[in-house]
Formats: sequence, C-alpha cells, structure tokens
Amino acid sequence: MKNKISTLILLVIVCLQLTSCNNDDDFNTLLDPVSVIVPVIKSKSEFRNSIEITAPQTTNSDGKIYVYTDLLFYIAQNSGIHIFNNENPENPQNIAFIELEGVHDISVKNDILYADNFMDLVVFDISNLSSIQLVNIEEDMLTYYAAFPDDGSYYQSGIFPTSDDEFISDYITVDMERTEVENDPDIYHWSSEIFIDAFDAATGNTIGVGGSYAKFQILDDALYTIDDFGLYTFDITDYNSISLVSETWIGGWFGGELETTFILKDYLFVGATNGMHIVDLQDEFMPIYISSFTHATGCDPVVVEESTAYITVRGGNSCGAIEDQINVIDISDINAPIEYSTYFLSSPYGLGIKDQILYVCNEEGINVFDAQNPNDMILENTYESSSKDVIPLASHLITVGENVIHQYNYVDDFGLELISTIQF
Repeated sequence: MKNKISTLILLVIVCLQLTSCNNDDDFNTLLDPVSVIVPVIKSKSEFRNSIEITAPQTTNSDGKIYVYTDLLFYIAQNSGIHIFNNENPENPQNIAFIELEGVHDISVKNDILYADNFMDLVVFDISNLSSIQLVNIEEDMLTYYAAFPDDGSYYQSGIFPTSDDEFISDYITVDMERTEVENDPDIYHWSSEIFIDAFDAATGNTIGVGGSYAKFQILDDALYTIDDFGLYTFDITDYNSISLVSETWIGGWFGGELETTFILKDYLFVGATNGMHIVDLQDEFMPIYISSFTHATGCDPVVVEESTAYITVRGGNSCGAIEDQINVIDISDINAPIEYSTYFLSSPYGLGIKDQILYVCNEEGINVFDAQNPNDMILENTYESSSKDVIPLASHLITVGENVIHQYNYVDDFGLELISTIQF
C-alpha cells in the first residue's frame, strides 16, 4: 500500500511538471504575447507614381552617405535622398529631397544619379539642382527581396501577392496573444522552410564615393550592384537605355551572403558574411572572380588602400556567433590574399582608410588607428560618437549615424576636430 501511494505521488509530480496542471499558469501562458512575422504587400504602380522632387525634408530613417563633388547625400533607407550643398563643410545647406520609397543605394556619374527603388533602377539628372529631373525608370531590372526579421517565432502565411503589380516590400513583427495565434490556421511556427517559401514569393568622368556599406559602384560606363549571392553589371553608356550585360556568381547558400562593395583601380572587393571576395574589372563589362579571404560568419564591410585590405567583422544576432574584430589582409598577391593580423574590439561597423590611418566606427565611437604597420596597428585616439559609417575624403572626414551626419577636420597626432553636425 505504501508503495502504491508513493507511486501515485510521483505520478502527480510528473503531471505537474510536464503538463502544467495549474490552471492559472495555463491561462496566463495563453495570454502571453508571441511575436509573429507578417509580410507587407505593396503595389508597384503605387510606389512608381509616388516619386517626387521636393523642398528639403526631415527624416526619421537610418541611412547611408554618399559624396559627389561638393554635394553630400543622405540616403534615408526606404524613404528618399536628402541632398546638401557641402561646399562649406562647416555650414552644409539642405537644398532638396528626392522622395524614393524603396531606396537603399545610389551612385553618381557626370551629374547623373542612379538609385534603386525596390526592384527598379531609377535615373535622375542633377546638373541643375533647382530643377532635378527624373529621366529614366528601368522597371524590374534589380533583384529585390525584403529583409527578413530575425526576432519572430511565428509566421503569418496567409498574406501574399495576388497580381504581378504586387510584391512583398517588407516584413514587420507584431505581438499577438498566444490563443489568437494558436487558433489561426495560417500562422505557423517559424522554420527555415517557411523562410524559403516567403523568399520565393517576393519578386573625363566625375564619379562620387560612398561609405563602406555601399552596394552600388561605377567604373567607367559600368554600374555594379549586388544581391545576396551575385554581382550584376549594367551598361550605363546611355542612361536612357540601360542594359544588364553580365551576372557573376560569387556567393552561395553555404558560401556567405554578399553585403558591401569597394573599388580600387581595376578590382572590386566584395564584403560578405563569410569574408572578402576579389573580382577583376579589367574588362569593365565582364567581371571575373579571382580569389577570396574567408572567415567565420559575421557582418563585414571592406576597404582597401594600396596592397592592404581592412575588414570589420561583427558577430552576434544575425551576423553570427564570433568575436568582434578587424582583419588586416595582405593582397599584394591578388590571387592569394592572406591575413596580416587581427585586432579585437567591440561591435565594429563601417570603416575607412586614408594615408595609412584607419577610421573604424564601433560602439565606443570612432577609433583612429595608425595602420603604417599592418602587422601591428596602434589605436591612437577614440572620439565619442554614434556613427555607423565613415568616408575619409582628401579634405576632411564625414561620418553618419541614425539621422545624424558629422564632419571633422584632420589635425595632428591622428586627431579629428568636429566642424559641423547635421541633425535630422
């Protein structure tokens, strides 16, 4: 009898542990919110008809910077392009705004601005800044897939494009009660298979310079863009009639996703989640893959000066589970890049190199390194800043953070002197 009672008590304990027999706990659990990833459907004709050139605007969107002659561009992601007259960096003037809902990157050559607008390549004539003209829209020329969030545990599968005019422009994460989620047959637990389904459903030159996160580059009459796994080359000899002339496969499902581009002479350096890839551009319209430097998974832009490449590798979250670091790479043999050294620091983002001085944006601010000896870089200064990327011009340094641009003069002893701030 005693053994039977003991067995009964044990069964009750197991029941409590495995099935949460407490009704109050069950009820509370059902009311707990869960995160659900929801696709956002947009009309192509709607965003194409919304392009507009207006007076200066404020922004609340993260962005990138681009410099062309005396102009400074702030590319507000999924919003538009802010244009500043930066002839006097101490007093930049906000002069115009191009409303472009799907923009992420731009390049400018000879007063012609090229930008992405979701899957379209749009072209503007900016030779007269008081009368900027939209001169061409090449529809469905670019690859566009909405960025998939990594913070959802369920997926809303019943929302999808219903015509050729519709596409998935974005994904948002919303909180729902667990009871609501469990009673909806179109909401599923997050899985890689669902991701693949969602992925498949979405369908005498003067040239400017972008930051280290740029995905657009121009060399002579070629415009280069990247998606997750490929490099695309467009002939822009006639900006009214642009054509795709080549596709170069670089990445792969198991080879890392392409993220950033940087041009030095006749070479394109592509930053990817698994390292750096080098592409020969001697024939501008027929890029040829040459070599790679690989590392564990991480988010990493790349910049190059002379025979040395610098890569910031940021781990954590969707970037991967590795230590944050700077990789310094010897590319004197372009066919076989090898590592000079590694420098560890917290959460590095964008970077820039000028005259063997390396500028790195990270969570501490702007780190300034003496990079004369690639095997032993020396941290000389750190400046408090929320900047995420940097462009070191010959005249001065420009950095960008969320809704803010800082400009600095170079001073002695690896120093920087703040000369202006644009705060949106």
